[in-house]
Amino acid sequence: MKIEYQHTFGLPRKIVWKYIKDEKVLGNAIPSCRSFVQSSSGLYHAEMEVTIGPLKDVFALEVKLVKEKMPSYYHLILKGKGNLGEISGKADLFLNDQQGNTKLNIQAEANVTGVLSGAAERVLNGGANKGIKKFFISLESEIKKNLYLLRKGRK
Repeated sequence: MKIEYQHTFGLPRKIVWKYIKDEKVLGNAIPSCRSFVQSSSGLYHAEMEVTIGPLKDVFALEVKLVKEKMPSYYHLILKGKGNLGEISGKADLFLNDQQGNTKLNIQAEANVTGVLSGAAERVLNGGANKGIKKFFISLESEIKKNLYLLRKGRK
């Protein structure tokens, strides 16, 4: 399944670049995320609950930053496994300056196997961008919260 999405952050690219790899910010921004830990440079392990209609599962995920070109490009690989199936995917993230803001373009491919595959395909075809949009709005909010706490000297 192919996914394309665009989001504009109301923040400069330098700041988005810094926080888009921050494990705490990402863990707080991912819906239903139980844990999100950076185990080494560019390698993250996560555990998250997945609910698609009546199906619920907990997935163990590995997200690997394979390539980056500072401050404008990431290539990520995702692998995950739960009781109801497996997910694998890759994504290219492009960040561009846009009048003091940051425009993010994503081009991704995802493969889901097992019991979740049929339901996941319907959801991805019918509304993947809603979940992605929710994530990036949450991510921007987390970045702004971190910046606020830095300014207040609480971090």
